[in-house]
Amino acid sequence: MVFKRLLGSLGVGGPTVDTVLDPVATRPGAVLNGQVHLKSGDTDFDIEHVTLELVARVEAEHDDGESEGVVVFDRFTVGGGFRIAAGEQRSMPFGIALPWETPITELYGQPLGIVLGVRTELAVAGAKDKGDLDQLTVGPLPVQEAILEALGQLGFGFRSADLEYGRIGGTGQRLPFYQEIELTPASQYAHQVNEIELTFLATPGGMEVVLEADKRGGLFVDGHDALTRFTVAHDGIEHQDWNTLVDGWIRQLLEHRTSHGSHTPYGHDARHGGHGHEDHHPHDGHHSGAGMGTAVAAGAAGLAVGVVGGIVAAEVVDEVGDLFEGDEEEEG
Repeated sequence: MVFKRLLGSLGVGGPTVDTVLDPVATRPGAVLNGQVHLKSGDTDFDIEHVTLELVARVEAEHDDGESEGVVVFDRFTVGGGFRIAAGEQRSMPFGIALPWETPITELYGQPLGIVLGVRTELAVAGAKDKGDLDQLTVGPLPVQEAILEALGQLGFGFRSADLEYGRIGGTGQRLPFYQEIELTPASQYAHQVNEIELTFLATPGGMEVVLEADKRGGLFVDGHDALTRFTVAHDGIEHQDWNTLVDGWIRQLLEHRTSHGSHTPYGHDARHGGHGHEDHHPHDGHHSGAGMGTAVAAGAAGLAVGVVGGIVAAEVVDEVGDLFEGDEEEEG
């Protein structure tokens, strides 16, 4: 638990709520377990409902710059319709399924700077209060881990990660935002590209991998962005040569040329419904994804080193607390 609050809108002597999540990191599409602890105040209270909200700190780009806001990307009612007596304590266990597109917040045990939380809403006698917020830690799916490890072994480094409000046109994206993982190029590609941006869009049946390259310009040629997409399955990870496959993706991405001339990064126009720039090249020689996990040694992937730089876990916790600041939310 990060924060515990007295439900201010219910007044002094009102019930308190404390949601405790299981301490282990979960994964996209997995069940998040925990317990909601209720404690009544000085009198009896009728609990109308207890609802958990999944919230994320998301960036949005506008014509006049950027802004940040809180997006609620799922809600689960885990209890309600009962009376809690004065001084009574009650615990409600829960298990909620995370959306498959839930962003990952850590890699090899290191935080990426992505801020997710589980916020508890308690409704009593017509009054509602979002009185408890807990930091949500999400690790990668095995197939995501395999791709990231391959990128690290190929020489790519972690630069940053964020959540962008909007949609990537032409994909099966369901959430109102997507995660971008920005990578520094491997040395063999540094003359061609400034950075690679990676987005995972997982589903129960597999995953779309969206890659964008910020290409370098030549003496008489402007730099531009290229975008391409591949699909993968969730099984058979151990039978795939990931380094060769992912390197093939990168080569295909850098050889890709858009017929639209100057290319706008997909994270901008995509929020307006897409504009056809995202040329899709699903990879028929699918790699597979998740046995019970790829044994990834943290030291084996170059990405692990970059993740640590400039990211302090305590700062991430502070940002989770900041989710309470301000009531304006951009809900997709």
